[in-house]
Amino acid sequence: MRTLTGLQPSGRVHVGNYFGAMEPAVQLQEEGEAYYFIADYHAMTSTHDPAELRQNVRDMAIDFLACGLDPEKALFFRQSAVPEVNELAWILSTVCPMGLLDRCHSYKDKVAKGIAASHALFAYPVLMAADILLYDSNVVPVGDDQKQHLEVTRDLVIKINGRFGPETLVMPEPRIREGVAKVPGLDGQKMSKSYNNTLPIFGDEKPLRKTVMRIVTDSTPVEEPKATEGSVILDLYRLMASESDHAAMVADYQSGGMGYGDFKKRLWEAYWEYFAPMREKRAALVADPGYVESVLAAGAAKARETAEATLTRVRKAVGLR
Repeated sequence: MRTLTGLQPSGRVHVGNYFGAMEPAVQLQEEGEAYYFIADYHAMTSTHDPAELRQNVRDMAIDFLACGLDPEKALFFRQSAVPEVNELAWILSTVCPMGLLDRCHSYKDKVAKGIAASHALFAYPVLMAADILLYDSNVVPVGDDQKQHLEVTRDLVIKINGRFGPETLVMPEPRIREGVAKVPGLDGQKMSKSYNNTLPIFGDEKPLRKTVMRIVTDSTPVEEPKATEGSVILDLYRLMASESDHAAMVADYQSGGMGYGDFKKRLWEAYWEYFAPMREKRAALVADPGYVESVLAAGAAKARETAEATLTRVRKAVGLR
C-alpha cells in the first residue's frame, strides 16, 4: 500500500494542521510506503512573495520532521522538485470537463475570502489529482474540505482509463479521519489561518500562553455548571490530555465552582507538555539546515523515479511516446 499526503506551506503550523493532517500522516508511515510532499506549486495560488514562499517551504519541512516524519520510513520532498507533475496535470486536463471544476466549492470559497480568481486556483483540483496519480497512490488521507477534490481525482481516473486503457492510472481511495479533521479554533469555528483563530504548535512560551487564554467562552458564572457540548477548551483538551484528565475536566465542568480561566490554565499545561518533544526536535533541526535540505533532495530523487515510470506508462497510453 502506498499513501500520499501533501501539505501546503502557508505559514506557522497550528494545532489543527497537526491533528487534522500531520499526525495521521505520520501514523501512516508505519503501514507501508508513504510519500509526503510540500505543496509549493499549490501555495502559489495565494502566496506571491518569493521570499515568503521559500521561508514557508523551509518552515514546513522543519515542522513536519519535528512532528515525527521519519525520512528512513517515508519519502519527503518539495512538489516543485518533481516537475513531471505538471505534464500529468495537462494530460488530465484534456479529459476534465469544465462542469466538474465548476462544482468544486473550494474555488468559490477561496474567492469569497479575497483570494484572486485565477486559472491556477480554478484548476487546483486537476493539479491535486496529478499529485496523487503521479505516484500510483493507493490511499490518500483527506479532511472533509478536500474530499470533493479526491472525488474529482477518481472521476479523472475513470475518464483516462475508460479512454486509454484500464491500467493507465491507479484508482486512489480516501481515508477520512472522523472526529479529528475539524479541530476547533479559538472562536469555535474550524481552526484556520483564514479565520485568524489558530493555536500555533511552535513559538515562544509567553505569547502562546496568551493565545490559549484568548479562547472565546460564554458568560456562565464561576459557581454554575458549564456546557460541555461545543466547548473549545474541552475539545482541544481531549486531543492533548489523557482520557482520565479529560474525564476529570468534564466532571468539573458539570459540577460548577470553577471558572473558565482555571480550565484554560489546565489546557495550557497539557498543550505545552504535549508538544515539548517536538519543540526540542525542531530546535535541533533549525541548528542543522544542511540535514533538512539533504532529506528533501534524497526524497525528490526517489520520487522522480516513481514519477517517471508512471508518466512513461501514461505517455504511451495516450499516444505521446
